[in-house]
Amino acid sequence: MLLKLIKIISLLAVFSLIINVFAACERNNQRKQRAQDEQKLNKDSIESINRRLVAQEKKAIKKYIEDNDLNVVETGTGLCYCIVNQGDGESIKAGNVVSLDYKVKLLNGKLIYSSEESGYKVFVVGHGGVESGLEEAILHLHKGDEAEIIIPSHLAYGLLGDGNMIPPRSTIVYNIKVIENQSNK
Repeated sequence: MLLKLIKIISLLAVFSLIINVFAACERNNQRKQRAQDEQKLNKDSIESINRRLVAQEKKAIKKYIEDNDLNVVETGTGLCYCIVNQGDGESIKAGNVVSLDYKVKLLNGKLIYSSEESGYKVFVVGHGGVESGLEEAILHLHKGDEAEIIIPSHLAYGLLGDGNMIPPRSTIVYNIKVIENQSNK
């Protein structure tokens, strides 16, 4: 009888252990599910906020274009440009060295940088070193062209700004004249 009682107690202990293991696994699965749900909620919130910010920036760009009565071409990336005076030089191609007389301002008109302060902006097209939006726009221009280029923040200095004069998430506007366009061969 004592032996039977010990076997029953042992079986109950094993059964209790199994139930506790299953319960612990279920609690762990519930915790994981809660964490995944919270991550999805955070991701959805961040995406929603970003969509609103992008929509606000597009609205501000549209208002700038309307207020300044610009006839712009908008590319698939959101870059907008307007050729103010047509030059008669060669078209700009990747690999060319260009020199620009320029002014950079914010949408509110605040002048940030200019060639009067820093000299002409000189760069090899397609090799980086300038805003990706400027690189994209310059490929639509010719030597002698004067243009206004509206560069959304994601093609300019993005979330951080330039760490100097351009604030985070800022659309920038270039007023340029292509002074030189030389083949880099």
